[in-house]
Amino acid sequence: MRRPQRFSPSPDDARPPSVSGRAGLPAELSAFVGREEELAGIEALLGESRLVTLAGVAGVGKTRCATRIAALMEKRYCDGVRIAGLADVHDPALLDHALAEALGVTDHTGRPPRTALLEYCAERQLLLVIDGFEHLVDACARLVQELLRRAPRLRVLAAGRRPLRVDGEHTFTLAPMTDEDAVALFLLRARAVRPDFRPTGADRETARDLCRRLDGIPLALELAAGRMRALSMEQVLHRLDDRFRLLTGGSRSALPRHRTLRTAVGWSHELCTPEQRLLWARLSVFAGSFDLEAVEYVCGGHGLPAESVLDVLDDLLAQSVVGREDLGAGSRYRLLETVREYGAQWLEAAGDTERMRRRHRDWFLGLATWCELDWFSPRQDRAAARVDAELPNLRRAMECSMESPEDVRLAQYLAGTLWFYWAGCGRLAEGRHWLDQVLDEDGPGYDAGRLKALWVLGYVAVLQGDSTGAVAALLECREAGELSGDLSAVAYAVHRTGCLSLVRDDLPRAEALLREALARYREAGELNSNVLMAQVELAMAVAFGGDLAGAAGICQEVREVCEDHGERWARAYALYVLAYVALEDGLPGRARLMLRECLTVAHAFHDLLGTALSLELMALVTAVEGDAAEAAVLQGAAERIWPSVGLPLFGSAHYGRPRARCAELARTALGGGRYEAQRHAGGRLATEAAVARAVGARTSGGRQGGEASRGPGGGRTDPGADDEVSGPDAAPDARRPAASRRTGRGGPEL
Repeated sequence: MRRPQRFSPSPDDARPPSVSGRAGLPAELSAFVGREEELAGIEALLGESRLVTLAGVAGVGKTRCATRIAALMEKRYCDGVRIAGLADVHDPALLDHALAEALGVTDHTGRPPRTALLEYCAERQLLLVIDGFEHLVDACARLVQELLRRAPRLRVLAAGRRPLRVDGEHTFTLAPMTDEDAVALFLLRARAVRPDFRPTGADRETARDLCRRLDGIPLALELAAGRMRALSMEQVLHRLDDRFRLLTGGSRSALPRHRTLRTAVGWSHELCTPEQRLLWARLSVFAGSFDLEAVEYVCGGHGLPAESVLDVLDDLLAQSVVGREDLGAGSRYRLLETVREYGAQWLEAAGDTERMRRRHRDWFLGLATWCELDWFSPRQDRAAARVDAELPNLRRAMECSMESPEDVRLAQYLAGTLWFYWAGCGRLAEGRHWLDQVLDEDGPGYDAGRLKALWVLGYVAVLQGDSTGAVAALLECREAGELSGDLSAVAYAVHRTGCLSLVRDDLPRAEALLREALARYREAGELNSNVLMAQVELAMAVAFGGDLAGAAGICQEVREVCEDHGERWARAYALYVLAYVALEDGLPGRARLMLRECLTVAHAFHDLLGTALSLELMALVTAVEGDAAEAAVLQGAAERIWPSVGLPLFGSAHYGRPRARCAELARTALGGGRYEAQRHAGGRLATEAAVARAVGARTSGGRQGGEASRGPGGGRTDPGADDEVSGPDAAPDARRPAASRRTGRGGPEL
């Protein structure tokens, strides 16, 4: 009897082991663009781990990157590289057969195909690429785990939308393309369908906008480029609101699920459980990033118990539907716009959009309220950072509230509650936009929300230098507050009217109104940062009127209250007034120490008014100490900030006095030409560099980097040559002061 043949190698297997398995790699039909850092990272992981999973959202380019890695690394494996594409394998029972076919394993015995696979791989040095396994993830995980245990020289690169979750697995999440690579890919593919296309500079900007709208997803970019046969780039961009209808007609050689954007994303949707699909749809109500607490409140219930939200969210993270970003405040999550829009369509189809949008709005109304309370506490910086992170969602909440007349009051309340962010964190222009918008809507009379929005509008208008707008809003707020008996609203209106008088140089009226406001605050039982700022502004009026001791006494009281409550923002303004008093008393060194803290805090909160005022007073201190060149530089840096604040009002005689005195001292010491050169050099400094320069300066007479400063080689340095501190006297950490490290943000770009 003939003995059964146990194993018959394929033609590739018959080659000497030193010959790589090139036959297993498909040839590239179009140029590969970008991804240098990603490819290097995947290569490095394959050097450390025997199983690397390349995960990512639909259409992000996992297959193309895996194939590229295989081509780059094939010569490192004596027995070659093989690619097993599993997209067309739907029955888990056929998985072993599919891998055997990819490896060229032919077995004529009655043994299970896995036995032949294990025998084939056992002694081979081989890289196996498994692509598109997500619909067979459980069966594939068991097979890969067994292969790796039985074949010690085997390495596996798996490409799919979720990890295998096998021991020893390293996951590399492939992000969308960078702007530069995305534009390069789009333009290259556009020229392939329109050889006469020669992009101009304007075309490249349009392409950049288009690529950002498409999240830098290569599949979406390829499909959009294909539309260039019939449409201009501007037409493609304008039609992206219906991207799933527009982005169709991919290559016939592509997998069916890659021929349209809808089917590519829909493939991920099909792989989700009902609970995962439900959460995906509900997550679409968020804008920008979001945190777990918000997801649990907004998305929990009605088929998705709140206690299961974390597990379902984790599943969506594993499947690359949701992305994660780790910030200083904790983990946050995000949907790419394409994924979000797909979920929004399912939410609309379920008839649940309006309910979810209201839940979203209610959560962020509560969040804004808590952040306002935290602003008057040691958590002040966290409150600012939280609003910063949640700003897209807060905008969406205001938009939602303005869609129906009965909810306008909520939009007004929300816009007013964010006063500390608009005024204290450098967002005056956006605050003015929202306050004007919500107050233009017809609401149910003068309730507390509308009155709050009115006094906040008046406050913002004062800071912007718009006295007409400020007077109108504050007068309306006071009159309506008196009619309705809202003592707090009246106090705020009186306070901000006094502030307006102060910047208009009407000191007697300012002092009277601010004292009245403080009395009203006491009557209403108010104590917060606004009340402390009323005291600081009263101290300014008193100081400008010549009573330096009285101003110092008021600010010392503010300073003590701030320290008791952990409040830093109002405290910085109190220190500004105390520094002003110290300088007037002939103590520039003491003034400098307080101004350093003022600048650090103001810059940390992106408070442009506090930054500009403190820089100007620091410039005067520097001039008094004898460094006229550096004083001119700092003055120029402050002048660059003022147009973003409201110079028409803050150029008043009293607020402008340090500016005028500094200019007089520096110009006398330097001469007109040198003074102007140094001032213009300071005007070229970025705000962060200017603050670092001022905070890191010597305490008396030392040259920080003015015209007469000398570098390490003895030559003169030009403080305007770049945006960083120069010269041997630069602060050790001048390139990134503590003021810039609160939220990970750099200085404001003006």
